[in-house]
Amino acid sequence: MRIIRDPAFIAPADRGAAAAIGNFDGVHLGHQAVLDLTGSVADGAPLGVLTFEPHPREYFAPDAPPFRLMSPTAKAHRLEKLGVQRLYEVPFNAALAALTPWQFAEDIIHDRLGLTHVVVGADFCFGKDRAGNAADLEGFGAKLGFGVTIAPMLQTSAGAVSSTAIRRALSDGAPRRAAEMLGHRHRIDGPVISGEQRGRDLGYPTANMSIDGLHPPKFGVYAVKVDVLDGPHKGAYHGAASIGVRPMFGENVPNCETYLFDFSGDLYGAQLSVGLVDYLRGEETFDSLDALITQMDADCRQARDILADD
Repeated sequence: MRIIRDPAFIAPADRGAAAAIGNFDGVHLGHQAVLDLTGSVADGAPLGVLTFEPHPREYFAPDAPPFRLMSPTAKAHRLEKLGVQRLYEVPFNAALAALTPWQFAEDIIHDRLGLTHVVVGADFCFGKDRAGNAADLEGFGAKLGFGVTIAPMLQTSAGAVSSTAIRRALSDGAPRRAAEMLGHRHRIDGPVISGEQRGRDLGYPTANMSIDGLHPPKFGVYAVKVDVLDGPHKGAYHGAASIGVRPMFGENVPNCETYLFDFSGDLYGAQLSVGLVDYLRGEETFDSLDALITQMDADCRQARDILADD
């Protein structure tokens, strides 16, 4: 997959794709359906995705609480696995935000990227003040010479599939409900960073990861499936993870600490992908370290039982 980050400087070979347009946060089942539809109308053109960095919501409300389900890197990896050949990460800035719907269609879609066909969701809005909708884009495409397909909203037994609904499920401590909409487990991806090494002293050495910039799942302990993506310990593992602010130790920066079952080794700097399977309990403070260790023993037994049947 080729990633194009500046539509002003684009190689001729990267023009002419059939592209789905959207933010694709989470790359959920609705997004996957849009990609499948895009592939079906591509007519031999490369399969593309047109998205924006930063996310427009981050641009307009930079001080709002984190909301992203995945980092740009994790999103790119997921899209590549789904067969996307061209990822257009258009910079979202003041100039782009000022474009009228017609200007966006003409300047970005037609002139700069030369897209042959675009697919958008039925709720798609674009242009300054989100003034354009999917029907407007159809009309612009007819004038400018690119095809437009409008994808219906996907429904599952969990309801309408959307990034908002997935965030709600994660906030509720319902990772299985989120997974039903995602089509895969919600994952926290990133490098293992140095921590306070308290887990080592307690007999539970953990791999610490930042969740900065991501929508935080409900704080507490989870049964998890973990992929170590590189290094000498590359492979798949079961474990238990604590997500939150570690109230027992007075910390206040949320992170993810994962204990891998039946593992010994150094994971500092390794890239991990932690998949949330089940929520076990909320964050707690304990009267003593012994009480904390007793609870951690119980958490790991419960997590092992869940993962053995998953």
